[in-house]
Amino acid sequence: MAKILIIEDEASLVQKLAEKLSAEGYAVVTALEGEEGLQKVRSELPDLVVLDIMLPGLDGLSICRMVRNDNRTAHIPIIMLTARGTEVDKIVGLESGADDYIVKPFGLGEFLARVRAVLRRPKNPTLQQDELVSGNLRVDITGRRVYLDEQEIKLSNKEFDLLTELMRNRNAVLSRDLILTKVWGYDYFVDKRTVDVHIRWLREKIEDDSSNPKRIVTVRGVGYRFEG
Repeated sequence: MAKILIIEDEASLVQKLAEKLSAEGYAVVTALEGEEGLQKVRSELPDLVVLDIMLPGLDGLSICRMVRNDNRTAHIPIIMLTARGTEVDKIVGLESGADDYIVKPFGLGEFLARVRAVLRRPKNPTLQQDELVSGNLRVDITGRRVYLDEQEIKLSNKEFDLLTELMRNRNAVLSRDLILTKVWGYDYFVDKRTVDVHIRWLREKIEDDSSNPKRIVTVRGVGYRFEG
């Protein structure tokens, strides 16, 4: 029986979702505010978190990032609920580490279908990878080595972590905030320009022409995307 944690401050919605999930055989845990929700993620270790973005106290985006940066909880899938449905809002939610994003108002049938779909996904797919490959570029994750045309290239620890994060999320746009969270750590203060500097250094080492990058592409106003 899968355990689902609902973190939502609208009590009537929590009741409806909990009743629907319970009727389907799921075990349900609830929290009405952010700090309580994060505490229950860590204590209950649910199979899925349904997370509202706008919460009293700690907001949903912050909770999502904290969950993703904790080795004990990083694998837990997250479905975000929000009344904000613009493309930018969805990008921010997904880049914060959410697995799915549902805009309010929504039907209970759609909600249940999304829950089932997320729970069917393989657990920890990236943890099973020990190598990432893109054309003539190969990353040995276990050995922390990078090869270009089978010739090893030297990267700093941060450059390696940055390249690995980009390649694991290839073709997805990663914002500077998300990169800072994933590579430098949520509680580590770094100027956003640090990301740009490391991207430039990385391009000089893996791109054929760093002034016209084909692998690490800039998405203006958002961040970066690894293609290939």
